[in-house]
Amino acid sequence: MDSTCSKFYHEDDFDSRGFIDTYLSDKPEMVFGDDTLKFPLEKLHHIFSAGHIKGETVIDISIGPIVHHLYSACEFFEHIYVLRITEKCVMEVNRWLNTCTGAFQWNHTSTYVTALEGNSGQCEDKEMRLKMAIKQIVKCNIEKKNLTYSVVLPQADCVISAGILDVISKDQDDYIRYLRDIAKLIKPGGHLILLGLLNAAYFTAGQDRFHVLKCNENDLRKVVTEEGFIIDHCDVVKRKAVSDLTDYEAVIVLSAHREK
Repeated sequence: MDSTCSKFYHEDDFDSRGFIDTYLSDKPEMVFGDDTLKFPLEKLHHIFSAGHIKGETVIDISIGPIVHHLYSACEFFEHIYVLRITEKCVMEVNRWLNTCTGAFQWNHTSTYVTALEGNSGQCEDKEMRLKMAIKQIVKCNIEKKNLTYSVVLPQADCVISAGILDVISKDQDDYIRYLRDIAKLIKPGGHLILLGLLNAAYFTAGQDRFHVLKCNENDLRKVVTEEGFIIDHCDVVKRKAVSDLTDYEAVIVLSAHREK
């Protein structure tokens, strides 16, 4: 693992809306769709529909104000708690949750997921089910051992973490420490799902370039197993997007469980 770049997601001003517009929208100029939308959504659909990951509670701690990666989870879990590190991201998720004017529209992603499920045309129902499943949106603090500090949450049957460890970790020790803190949220026997970038050093949001901790598949597998998890699935796809806004080489989706 290697660290380069000066701006950090959790320390510097982060353009949360610019981020999702650039990497996750349905705009014609958005070139990352295969990598950031289709591949993760397909893998999450397969992971959850296999029926091995079940329970009552999911905790999600991810980058930006994203919610699209939770559409499959809401079919299998009654309670979803969304943790975000920045106030802007909390506000942006709340705008979507409360159907506020100007909120980012995730219809293109719910449409894609319902098609994967064989329920084309039910994207509005899917969005409503996810909104009903989200019980709380919490601003968390990664520098505290108890990430949610002032808010008491139930331990999770499954924790989903998309991209956040890559951008808040300045070195491998940080990554291990943050992963360990996230793992405390998981019940014995519970599951961890990680989505991330491989061999990336930066991404651009708005006018600024932000740090990404450079790691490969072997790095990630090693850290996860050394923290006591057993890897169940690991899928990697090489980058398809052509853009200099970010330099990742591949996208990874990894699911693991910890023994009871």
